[in-house]
Amino acid sequence: MDLHARAPLPPDPDSIRRAIASADPAQAMPALVSLRECGVEEATPLLLLGLEQAPFVIRSMSCAGLGIKRSPEGRQALERVLREDGDANVRAEAANALASYGVEQAWPLLSQVFAADTQWLVRCSILAALAEQPEMSPARLLELARLALEDPDGTVRVGGAELLGRILHEATDPHDQITLEAREAMAGLQRDADHRVVAVALNGLPGLARD
Repeated sequence: MDLHARAPLPPDPDSIRRAIASADPAQAMPALVSLRECGVEEATPLLLLGLEQAPFVIRSMSCAGLGIKRSPEGRQALERVLREDGDANVRAEAANALASYGVEQAWPLLSQVFAADTQWLVRCSILAALAEQPEMSPARLLELARLALEDPDGTVRVGGAELLGRILHEATDPHDQITLEAREAMAGLQRDADHRVVAVALNGLPGLARD
């Protein structure tokens, strides 16, 4: 151990601001990563600055940062990005970050955007983010799954099938209406055109394969 080694200096907000405002990913990305060492009040305006930059990678990382350094201002910015940003990568990252604010706050907008935004990457991000939330009720899972299963993209339908699988796995009453509807929907997926969807359906309801 080097007893003469100096402790690392805390991030310099002015240097970070200049790096982010440069719009050069080579400068901005390390600066955004360094915000992990900053508090929410200090990091938030710098992350918001990142959302204003042209390169999508800077905006995407800024969204991710706002999902970690959570604040009311950050949530409002993520909602705006999710509605308005022209890059699907950025919208997808905003959706994932917004889910970290909790289902009750995120669900209204995420469900609306899922229905309106047909870009597969955005939809898959919403599915993955909400599927991880223990607060998602069976009714909301079923609503989202049904929308996903209508998507022409097989990857999105796989996500919808996985939501059905969660409903069935966590069901406490096999005769509950939502459970019955989820089981019926899962059974129908055995005829899906995408083999990945069929595989999820067979794994979710192995008994169906013998019917």
